Amino acid sequence: MAVHVIKESRRCLQCKKPMCRTKGCPVETNVPEMIQLFLKGDLNEAGARLFENNPLSVFCSLVCDHEAQCEGHCIQGLKGAPIQISSIEHYISNTYLDNAVLAREPLNGQHVAVIGSGPAGLTVAVKLAQKGYDVTIFEKMDKIGGMMRYGIPDFRMPKSILDRYEKKLLELGIHIRLNTSIGRVITIDTLLQDGYDAVFIGSGVWQPRSLGVKGESLGNCHFAINYLMSPEAFHLGDTVAVIGSGNSAIDVARTAIRKGSRHVTIYARHQEVRASIREFEYAQADGVDFEFNKGVAEITKDGPMVMDLYYDDEGKRTGQGEPYLAKADSTVIAVSQGPKDRIVSSTTGLETTERGLMEVDENGQTTREGIYSAGDVVLGPWNVVQSVKAAKKTAAAMDKYLTELREAKK
Repeated sequence: MAVHVIKESRRCLQCKKPMCRTKGCPVETNVPEMIQLFLKGDLNEAGARLFENNPLSVFCSLVCDHEAQCEGHCIQGLKGAPIQISSIEHYISNTYLDNAVLAREPLNGQHVAVIGSGPAGLTVAVKLAQKGYDVTIFEKMDKIGGMMRYGIPDFRMPKSILDRYEKKLLELGIHIRLNTSIGRVITIDTLLQDGYDAVFIGSGVWQPRSLGVKGESLGNCHFAINYLMSPEAFHLGDTVAVIGSGNSAIDVARTAIRKGSRHVTIYARHQEVRASIREFEYAQADGVDFEFNKGVAEITKDGPMVMDLYYDDEGKRTGQGEPYLAKADSTVIAVSQGPKDRIVSSTTGLETTERGLMEVDENGQTTREGIYSAGDVVLGPWNVVQSVKAAKKTAAAMDKYLTELREAKK
């Protein structure tokens, strides 16, 4: 591994205008600097700068769509293979994680509540804790990580990294309340009454979206997020039909293969998948079959009733064929997720969009003062690095708001 990473690092041209950073990375990771420090033998400094720019670098290096981002913009890829930036970044950030000593400013007397410990919540918690705020994370599950833990299979991102990361949160003085759901016994109003000066909502999107067809309540039909949370609890059988073509659908299919299903087919509505090319290719290598241009008319006890979909040259749907049975022991629906409304329904003054997502301004401020939000609950189901990008901006806005609040009380 190390030899590979060193060789890849030496291929970096140290571009003066690195496209991998400026156009390829949503959080503008300084790839040339990272590689230069690494080759000088200053791995800890390289790791520290990665963490400062992106507190979730160790995770993004595993789960980002690198072909479309940093590696897809590497100049070396024009005439040959792009540098494996993701491997270099992960080697550095993963090695650095346990040795990291994260600096924080003295406590300033202000308290911040962070709802949810997914990518957005973790980013905000780290950034504000380092600024001297007393941060408490409220997580409804029994472990931190949000969708990174419960929605991404272990073969893509080992959960042990999250456990190691949790130690760094505790070292920063961040309090973590697990198995605590906000919107029931404890509400946002409760938090504000108890002295929290600001609240961040990073509750994610945990509500599966249905197809809206007959049969979705049958015993052999499941939703992707439910399956991915605890695949060992399910018995899908030999033949599995997966409806959808995003990363969640791919994760379901590859997990099912690893849990013993022998024939797994993904049914996609269009001629291509929505997942990254890398995940698509890995699924094919694992033995997953793909059926393109397929719609679903109904779910039956014997599998989904699918139909051919027809499109014109511009991609507009022009018609469909007659439904036919695609025999399967189980059907898993993986078409998207939306937010649960418990927090909004228990809090006055919070508005949502037509899609049920949190309504915020350009800085993550919700329609109620002192309450901010970012991540999937604002963007919809997307990816880790986009959540980090939005959360960094929101954390900066929260710091500004809280600083002004503190100054006004002097």
